[in-house]
Amino acid sequence: MNLAVIGSGYVGLVSGTCFAEMGNKVICVDVNEDKIQQLKNGIIPIYEPGLSPMVLKNIKNENLQFSTSLKESIQNASVIFIAVGTPMGDDGSADLQHVISVAKEIGQHITREIVIVDKSTVPVGTADKVKETIQLELDNMGLKLAFHVVSNPEFLKEGDAINDFMKPDRIVIGSDSAYSLNLMKQLYSPFFRTYDRFITMDIRSAEMTKYAANAMLATKISFMNEIANICEKVGADVNQVRLGIGSDKRIGYSFIYPGAGYGGSCFPKDIKALRRVAKAHDYDASLITAVEHVNNRQKFVISNKVVERFGEDLSGKVFGIWGLAFKPGTDDMRESPAIYVIEELVKRGARIVAYDPKAMKVAKNHYLKGINEVTYVDSKYKVLENANALILLTEWKEFRSPDFDEIRSQLVSPVIFDGRNQYNAFNIEKDGFEYFQIGKASI
Repeated sequence: MNLAVIGSGYVGLVSGTCFAEMGNKVICVDVNEDKIQQLKNGIIPIYEPGLSPMVLKNIKNENLQFSTSLKESIQNASVIFIAVGTPMGDDGSADLQHVISVAKEIGQHITREIVIVDKSTVPVGTADKVKETIQLELDNMGLKLAFHVVSNPEFLKEGDAINDFMKPDRIVIGSDSAYSLNLMKQLYSPFFRTYDRFITMDIRSAEMTKYAANAMLATKISFMNEIANICEKVGADVNQVRLGIGSDKRIGYSFIYPGAGYGGSCFPKDIKALRRVAKAHDYDASLITAVEHVNNRQKFVISNKVVERFGEDLSGKVFGIWGLAFKPGTDDMRESPAIYVIEELVKRGARIVAYDPKAMKVAKNHYLKGINEVTYVDSKYKVLENANALILLTEWKEFRSPDFDEIRSQLVSPVIFDGRNQYNAFNIEKDGFEYFQIGKASI
C-alpha cells in the first residue's frame, strides 16, 4: 500500500518506518528541510532503540522515502497520516494549527478517493474540523471527491516504540465509513496475525481513548507518589506498600513505582488538554486537576530533600547527577524532573556535574542551555569526583547496580539521593551511606 505520513517527528517517523518494514511504500513528509536532508542521509534526529537500523534498511530497499513536498507525496497515496505536533497552547489546550494547516493543504491537492488518518494526539472533535477544512477546500475548487477521516491514536512508549508498533496491545480505529475501516484493517493486518486486537469504534470515542489512557496512567503515577509522601510522614515504607498493593490483580504493578514525577511529551500535555476539553464543556475535572497538581509538586521532592540536608545556601556545593532524560531508553527531556532539580539547586548556588547515556546533547543545546553551572562528563563515575552527593534521576540500566565502593571513594561524603528508589534493596545505609529515597524516611 502507498502511504504518506505528514510530520516526521517521533510518532510520524516511527509509524512510517514500521509500515515500510511490512512492505508498504511510505513517504515521510516534513517542512523542516534540514531534518529531511538528514533523514535522506540516514541521520536519525531522535534516539529510539532499533529505529536507526530499520530506517536505513528501508531506505536501501526503497520502501521508505523522505520529502518536503506534501503535494507530491500524496499523489499516489491510499492513506495519508497526519502526525504533526499538537503542542500545548497558552491556555493548556492542544494547539491544532499544524493539523488544520495540513488538512487545508490536503484538500488543495487530493485528486481521488482517499483516507486521511489523525495519528497525532488530538482533542475530541478534531476529525470533524479536519473534515470541514478539507471539504471547504474542495468546495472552493468546485470538486466533488470522496474522502474519509479516521482517528487512529498511537500508544507508543518512548524507549520501546518499535516493539510497541510491531507487536501492539491494540489498534484503535475510529471510523464512520466501511471503506476506510476495511482499508485500515488491511493496512494493520500484518501486525496482528496471531491475535486480533483490532478495536473499532466511532471517531469521537477513538479520540477520547488516547486521552483517557494517558490520564489513567498519569493518575496511577500521581496516586503512588501521593502515597509515598504520606509514607514518609507516618514512618511507612512505600517500597513495601507497592509490593502489597501490586499483588492485587485489580491493581497490578505497572505505573505504581514512586519517583520524582512524570515527564515526557505526552502525560503533561495530554492531562492539561483533557482538563481544557472538560472545562470547555462546563465540566470540572477535579480528579484530573489533582493528578496534575500532585505531579507538579513531586518534581521538587528531590531538590527539597537536598536543601533539607545541605541547607538553603548551596554555594560551593557540587552535586553529581545520573540521568537527564525523563525516562530510560530515550533522549527526550520534555518536562523531565532533572530540569526542575537542576534549576532549583543552581539558583541556590550549587554546581552540577551531569551524565546521561543519550540526553546530554539535547540538554546542552536546549533544555539546560545557558546554565553555565552545569558540566557534562562522559561516564557515570566522573560525576562523582569531589561531589558532595550523588543524585539519581533516570533509571538507566547502567545505573542500576553500581560499584558502591567506587561511589564512596569519589564523593566528598557518602550521600545519595535516589529519585527512583533503585537502591532500596542494597541496604546501603549499613555501609555508611546517607540514603534518601522517595516514600521512606531516611535513617
